[in-house]
Amino acid sequence: MTTSRETTDAPASRERSPQGSPLIDDTDRRIIEALQRDGRRPYGQIADAVGISEAAVRRRVQRLRDLGIMQIVAVTDPLQLGFTREALVGIRVHGDVRIVADKLASIDECNYVVMCAGSYDILAEIVAENDAALVHLLNDAVRSIPGVTEVETFMYLKLTKQTFTWGTR
Repeated sequence: MTTSRETTDAPASRERSPQGSPLIDDTDRRIIEALQRDGRRPYGQIADAVGISEAAVRRRVQRLRDLGIMQIVAVTDPLQLGFTREALVGIRVHGDVRIVADKLASIDECNYVVMCAGSYDILAEIVAENDAALVHLLNDAVRSIPGVTEVETFMYLKLTKQTFTWGTR
């Protein structure tokens, strides 16, 4: 028996962009945007909003997760969890930036590491329990990485906006 609701995965799941990244279709985008608004929204509600079956939503979400296109996580407020110090750290590197970025990414307290162009080679966000923990991280973990030549720390005073709903194009 055939219904008007989609029950299979999108053929776009096997296609790739010229850059090699997996292509997603409009249905995938609508599912992602629904989960960005509420990551706990039941698949049945998403299915109704998107116009496909609940099973198809489940398969598409799993495919998007397997491809690394999205994650479903609990976003916390570090201050509410006892972490009193957050900072963005600008890092200049002599040598292979990728090696330094990989070493930074292995530090648990670095929750965001990006190689960039401009005044810094790498930007890293650090969440620490307190000032002493931040000093330890900067001195003993970040500055001790071979190739790190300069570190500038931007202390967070107040988080004004944090959003994960930038859409999918």
